[in-house]
Amino acid sequence: MAAQRTGARAAVRIGTRGSRLALAQAEQVRAGLVAAHDDLTADDVELVVIRTTGDRVTDRPLAEVGGKGLFAKEVEEALLAGDVDIAVHSMKDLETVLPDGVSVPCMLPREDPRDVFISAIADSIAALPEGAVVGTASQRRRAQLKHARKDLEIVMFRGNVDTRLAKVERGDVDATLLALAGLNRLGLAKRVTAVLEPEEMLPAAGQGAVGVECRSGDTRGHDLVTSLGDPDTHTCITCERSVLAALGGTCHTPIAAHARLVEDRLQLTARVLRTDGSEMLETRRDGVPADAEALGHDAGAELRSRAGPDFFAGR
Repeated sequence: MAAQRTGARAAVRIGTRGSRLALAQAEQVRAGLVAAHDDLTADDVELVVIRTTGDRVTDRPLAEVGGKGLFAKEVEEALLAGDVDIAVHSMKDLETVLPDGVSVPCMLPREDPRDVFISAIADSIAALPEGAVVGTASQRRRAQLKHARKDLEIVMFRGNVDTRLAKVERGDVDATLLALAGLNRLGLAKRVTAVLEPEEMLPAAGQGAVGVECRSGDTRGHDLVTSLGDPDTHTCITCERSVLAALGGTCHTPIAAHARLVEDRLQLTARVLRTDGSEMLETRRDGVPADAEALGHDAGAELRSRAGPDFFAGR
């Protein structure tokens, strides 16, 4: 873990990964803190960049090196050690069960959770030529693509947003899929070929949401960030992560979950797929927001029961 600091200790230290997207998200939190607290200026809030295992290992799928938590592990260690006061994460990068001693009391208003299709040769997944090469490191995207188009060749595709876009431009692959939220935060929405509706490509649980993590007993940290939180986002992400918890979801497991509030109702769609895309199970729930966790758990339990013990045998 390499935590980079400059100058005297700031009033608030935010732990973050160093990618352009991670820094944009941390800057959003910094701006929110300054706006919410009269005694803080931008100079009082320092971004402490922490290089994670997920950032260092880019030549293998995450599932082979420990899972999506590798984008958060070192940042959480710095938080627990007191090297930073709060930590900023993409919610989809956090393990379903958080480490002892940390919590996520604040989630910023959610960005658009949908995936996007990016290609220089086709305007949609359906329009890709037979045998086209699509790059993605996501088991969820891979399985849903193979379920829709068995002929596609799916290759492992790691790297930050700019790296992936460059690979498509060079023709290394015919297409890729990315999260619209990240492109919006980076001002790169114009690079999108097509936005994929959830019916075609159901998002990852937590996609588009930024969480602020604190030490569980740190009253000051909680007080600092509470006003930045969005209750509707918290409700939807709680529901989606409850699906993962019920399924025991990891990076090995193609799971998708998307919850949204429609007037006074919480609507959830959840899917689980075989890794080769040969079978997909889906379920839906509709209930009151107060039952977010229970709705997600019930949906996940149903999918787990329907899938049976051998569903992921091929992983």
